[in-house]
Amino acid sequence: MTSSAVALPTASANRRARSLGKIRNAVIFYVSVAILSVFFMGPFVWTVISSLKDASEIATFPPTFLPKQLHWENYPNAWSRVPFLSFYINSILVTGLATLGQTVTATLVAYGFARFRFPWKNALFMLVMSTLMVPWEVTIVPSFLLFRTLGWLDTLTPLIVPHWLGGGPFFIFLLRQFFMTIPRDYDEAAKIDGANSLQVLWEILVPLCRPAITTVAIFAALFHWNAFIEPLIFLNSPEKFTISLGLRYFQTAPLDAGEPKEHLLMAGTIIMIVPCVILFFAAQRYFVKGIVLSGLKG
Repeated sequence: MTSSAVALPTASANRRARSLGKIRNAVIFYVSVAILSVFFMGPFVWTVISSLKDASEIATFPPTFLPKQLHWENYPNAWSRVPFLSFYINSILVTGLATLGQTVTATLVAYGFARFRFPWKNALFMLVMSTLMVPWEVTIVPSFLLFRTLGWLDTLTPLIVPHWLGGGPFFIFLLRQFFMTIPRDYDEAAKIDGANSLQVLWEILVPLCRPAITTVAIFAALFHWNAFIEPLIFLNSPEKFTISLGLRYFQTAPLDAGEPKEHLLMAGTIIMIVPCVILFFAAQRYFVKGIVLSGLKG
């Protein structure tokens, strides 16, 4: 009787302690997430706010956080100072075709490494992975000489065609790992029904790997949309510039009588990143699922 009366308050105290511990951990977690969100979103929020200030207010010291008056006209003014429409069309063309080629070829190569048996398969796969350690500075000069020989300089071709030749080692690795998690029984059942290898890939594996393939497509699209060094080296004519190079062109191009343009530059930056934000939120479900299922972190 006495031992039960002592045990009941002790169990209740333990439950309260565990409940308080969970609440404390949740508070620490959400406060940490809120602080990190402010830290990482700070530059983006500052860019949006600065794009709505006038030229004098953006140079004020100490700086003001909110603009005294919203200057929405900065966006049409920035759009009309340089041919942003041409930059947009070039970037959409390059990003669409390069992303399509990179996704298709990376899927085919990963399928080969994951599902077929052939001599030196592991050695070839390690050779492909070893190219991840090659700095891009090593390949940029030979690439420039090759494209000059082919007559591709100052065209969009060198920004598109190379990405149809393999898809890149990182994407190959990501898709291969995903293909290997799918049982081979699906392949064997499809082949018994008369399907060939491409039909197995297209009708069986691709639907099952849709999150991973979507993740690869998003990564590739963001890379090509924001690419700067390759367009800077291979393009000379402003009418061929992509949006990232066009933004640099806008920054360096002289305006009327040395007019300040930092506020217009901020507006141009927002114009550039709007498609990336739309793409992320439109494919967020597949993007998060693909990262979780493939074990990609960081």
